[in-house]
Amino acid sequence: MKKMFEWTALLIASSSLLSCDMMSKFEEKAARINRYEQVSLALAKENRNLKVEVSDLKYEIETLKSKNNFLTLQLEQKDEKGDKPVSERKIASVPVVKGNDLVQFDTYKWTPSQILAIAEKEFQNKNYDKSSQFFKAFETQYSKDNRIDDQFLFRAGLSAFESKKHYDWSLAYFDRVVKEHPNSQFYRGAKLWSAMTYLEMGDQDRFFATVEEFRKKYRNTEEWKILSHHYEKIMQKYKRN
Repeated sequence: MKKMFEWTALLIASSSLLSCDMMSKFEEKAARINRYEQVSLALAKENRNLKVEVSDLKYEIETLKSKNNFLTLQLEQKDEKGDKPVSERKIASVPVVKGNDLVQFDTYKWTPSQILAIAEKEFQNKNYDKSSQFFKAFETQYSKDNRIDDQFLFRAGLSAFESKKHYDWSLAYFDRVVKEHPNSQFYRGAKLWSAMTYLEMGDQDRFFATVEEFRKKYRNTEEWKILSHHYEKIMQKYKRN
């Protein structure tokens, strides 16, 4: 009986020691996993930042390549006396830029990826005139490219609208979203910004027509909040007059 008691006590003590040892190992493992997670999150953030930097560098490299090709062409195509490059004589091979052409496609011969990268970058930097011109150049030069989807059209339309110079472009882009992509997540947005474009152009009848459509169909949307705000401002202006 005594021996049995001793064995029982020994088992209990061993069990306690084993339990403490297991808890200690569990805590160490948990701490180690926590450290791994923190390091993983830090590395993921650093990786995202590096991807952004790489994207920016690729854009700069492509731009420099295009400019370098153009300058090389200038140096190779000297006139007979060898004192002036062709571009300075303004002949047909290098077109003279008319107006504020920020793309100069015939000069730089941008690839589709180059044009799209510049359009997106300038859009993010809120350089809307330049962005809208590059979006337009992409659509014009590479009209069959499958990247001209509903998102492309919507962003191109916004860029043209925000430039305050190309309202005809923005209307064309938004109209394509509505007609070609009726199930798009940008469908209501395209209608909204079409109305805003008409308002900026002074066509209040078309603006009010869209307001009425939203009032009947989309009263609980963010787009309606924007439209109704401008509607109220216009009505207050009429009342003052």
